[in-house]
Amino acid sequence: MKKLILFISIFTVYSLSFSTLIDKNLYKNLNVPSLDKKVLNRALEGLSEIDIKNKEVITIIDYTKSANEKRLFVIDLKKEKIIFDTYVSHGKNTGGEFAKKFSNNIDSLQSSVGFFKTSNTYMGSNGYSMRLDGLEKGINDNARERNIVIHGAKYATESFINKNGRLGRSWGCPAIPLDLTKDLINSIKGGSIVYINGDLNNYQKKTKFYMNF
Repeated sequence: MKKLILFISIFTVYSLSFSTLIDKNLYKNLNVPSLDKKVLNRALEGLSEIDIKNKEVITIIDYTKSANEKRLFVIDLKKEKIIFDTYVSHGKNTGGEFAKKFSNNIDSLQSSVGFFKTSNTYMGSNGYSMRLDGLEKGINDNARERNIVIHGAKYATESFINKNGRLGRSWGCPAIPLDLTKDLINSIKGGSIVYINGDLNNYQKKTKFYMNF
């Protein structure tokens, strides 16, 4: 009986924390059909369990979609609107048009999945960039050592798709169109959450976050 009461209490706290992030009309208000509602809810469920100050904005990258589709979404949760809806690359060894293989290993040239926190910005070989810290042990916690960052790239554009048949690939970083780099990074830098969706079967077995798959 005590175990049942404890379970109900934990579930109630979880439900309340999740419900404080959004109202039931959020998905409708965002009005972006290319954003999967289940993926949005999965990202928000995880966000509700993460101890972080900036919960007004979240970035979702959906690697279950074709690289030729816009699959990166930056959402202002306070104003309930999409700030950015754009293309994003995946790692060279993760797949061609579709992302299929993910890794947390150094030098794998593959993308990682799960929850990340945005960190410091810097000027590097790819111009204005931002580091990501992986929040999940064994899933993406090598992101800093692997130099997984958000940066701009010429191969992450619609014109590249039109010329080559698909978006270009990175060494594991979520690369975005060059013309959006500064504004997009500045809108999420300094400790907001990035959720990368993909490889759900393996991810579900390892993640510590509640996931309503």
